[in-house]
Amino acid sequence: MTIFSAIILGIIEGLTEFLPVSSTGHLILASRLLELSETSFIKSFNIIIQLGAILAVLVLYWRRLLVNPRILGRVVAAFLPTAVVGLLVYPLVKSYLLDNVTVVIWALLLGGLFLIFFEKKFGEKPEALADLEKLSWTQSVLIGLAQSVAIIPGVSRSAATIVVGLALGLSRAAVVEFSFLLAIPTLAAATGLDLIKSSANFTTDQIWLLVVGLVTSFVVAILAIKTFLAYVRQNDFELFGLYRVILALIFMVVFFL
Repeated sequence: MTIFSAIILGIIEGLTEFLPVSSTGHLILASRLLELSETSFIKSFNIIIQLGAILAVLVLYWRRLLVNPRILGRVVAAFLPTAVVGLLVYPLVKSYLLDNVTVVIWALLLGGLFLIFFEKKFGEKPEALADLEKLSWTQSVLIGLAQSVAIIPGVSRSAATIVVGLALGLSRAAVVEFSFLLAIPTLAAATGLDLIKSSANFTTDQIWLLVVGLVTSFVVAILAIKTFLAYVRQNDFELFGLYRVILALIFMVVFFL
């Protein structure tokens, strides 16, 4: 991996982490296009640079969590199902799924079709809940359970939480904000677990590559979060579903034909 590759992957992570398009799926596909070897470090890099996105959310939302313990409690409740699932299947995911282009492409395609169907058939309810302080414990846990499915590369953590949140009666803006907040413990846990298991094997050069990827993803994520939240206040998620379908079809041609 070169500095250029680290910057490209950092940009992709920052742009896609909070969009319903699967940042992990994009990183896997981009790594393949950049002809990066499918090494343990590349897999760790794609996980650890999520820390930049976490820091972006903390910079923008730390007051929201610290000042409002009710919202903090809901975030913790939503995180617990993901934590359990993540600990149980982490070895399987890193060994067999984090470089599986076929899984990513099909997850992008099917997830995109479902997102389009959901928006056309259901979408945001007229009486949608806009205040996260009124989110129930049950709703929180169900959103967390949905997020745990996104451990499959290409599914998208953001898409899973958004769809279930809308189905449970949240407004688009509210569920997107909750998805941002839920990213903090979720991505921190994934990054921390990988660092514990892998950091002892990193060389000095690899550590510098991680720093470059982290800084890049942080800067880009700050801009992406603000832009995405402004977008969803006026629009639905159908465009993202269409993007996923087109991207999946393109990569089917690139890799399989």
